[in-house]
Amino acid sequence: MTALRLTWVQPEDLLGHELAQATQDGRDPSAIAARWRAAGGAEAPSRAGASPSPAAPRLRALAEDLLDELARLPGELGDTEPTGPAEIKALCPNWPSPAVPAPAPAQARLEAAWLGRAAGCLLGKPVEKLPLRGIRDLARAAGNWPLRTWFTARGVPGELTRAHPWNRRSAPTSLAENIDGMPEDDDLNYPLLNLLLLQRNGRDFTTADVARLWLDELPAGRTFTAERVAYRNLLTGVEPPETARHRNPFREWIGGLIRADVHGWTNPGDPATAADQAYRDATLTHTANGVYAAMFTAATIAEAATGTSDIHACLRTGLTVVPPASRLAKAIHHAVQLACTTDDFDAVVDELHSVHSTYHWVHAIPNTALIAAALTHADGDFSGSICRAVSGGWDTDSNGATAGSVAGLLAGDPAALPDRWTSPLKNRLATSVADFDGTGFDNLARLTHLLTRREAPRP
Repeated sequence: MTALRLTWVQPEDLLGHELAQATQDGRDPSAIAARWRAAGGAEAPSRAGASPSPAAPRLRALAEDLLDELARLPGELGDTEPTGPAEIKALCPNWPSPAVPAPAPAQARLEAAWLGRAAGCLLGKPVEKLPLRGIRDLARAAGNWPLRTWFTARGVPGELTRAHPWNRRSAPTSLAENIDGMPEDDDLNYPLLNLLLLQRNGRDFTTADVARLWLDELPAGRTFTAERVAYRNLLTGVEPPETARHRNPFREWIGGLIRADVHGWTNPGDPATAADQAYRDATLTHTANGVYAAMFTAATIAEAATGTSDIHACLRTGLTVVPPASRLAKAIHHAVQLACTTDDFDAVVDELHSVHSTYHWVHAIPNTALIAAALTHADGDFSGSICRAVSGGWDTDSNGATAGSVAGLLAGDPAALPDRWTSPLKNRLATSVADFDGTGFDNLARLTHLLTRREAPRP
């Protein structure tokens, strides 16, 4: 019988990731790491969600004990990287004032954002999990470098695809020759869930409302990393926000960021409210930089949704809700500066990979930095933004999705997006969320528009 290796929840795998998280957030895990290695414990899988075979019962029990010991270690970054909302705001000297809401974006602008998110995600799907060299080699072999259109297996030598295999689950639906509408992806599932969240609970939703919605509408098998751990925690009786902390080494990874778009789309010109909503959403699963990444994205999108700011102003707005001494703020500032001063985007990417080499490929810090660099270097151009975001590696589909959402908003209309990106989507989205399977992006834009503040209050 083949053992079931459920990804992202096995204690022996979580332990290795928590050791890395401890080092990153200012705790000293060296003694615990030594005990784990002396007992025969392995490192965390570098790219997969689970190690190939289960640990012996004694080793699994030790991993659970050590996870709890790691949680009790004192840290050094609490003052500069808090998770409490009041503490975050206190550290942000330029936190945006409560805004008079801008008029709702035209429905066409929101449709462009939905389409942009889908196209960027789909572009990145076949190369998700591949190393940077593999992405570059596969695109070059197809005559598609610098990246400018969908990945394809046509004309790519077999020895190259054996060395750098396409993402197994995604290639059948996301290579150019296979695209037939937008396939299911968690980067689209979460915006759908947040439409339902606002429809059912309004703007004053709580983190517990997010949890209840997930249990009602989100299949557990469609969750990954921090979301899967938090889902498991809910089922064992752990309540938010402890769901984000309990045996959850992925709490600073990218999952909060990919859920932020609807909070920005529906709060045009009001980045503070967008960030507050993203905070209440993200703290179900994330802490510190994982939460800041969601807030940064929501605030950036809220500014872009006005249709009156360029990408550089939007990114500056996003940074107003991120504690300036945090690792995320420093990474974004560095990435934007690098993109502004370096002509060759490959050189930008190489530098980012060098600087952030200690982080996992799904971590929020390097991925948010790459998104900011891609948008900056492309000056907000749609094709340039999604191609740069995906060509930079790491979490390719998530980065392409967020870059596409922002750049689609800035483009302002589906007709402004090149046909090569939108036609293959066939205005059709596959999903396992609620009754959305097969829905069109025009309908999603309509539903989003209904949730958006319509006009400023009149005196």
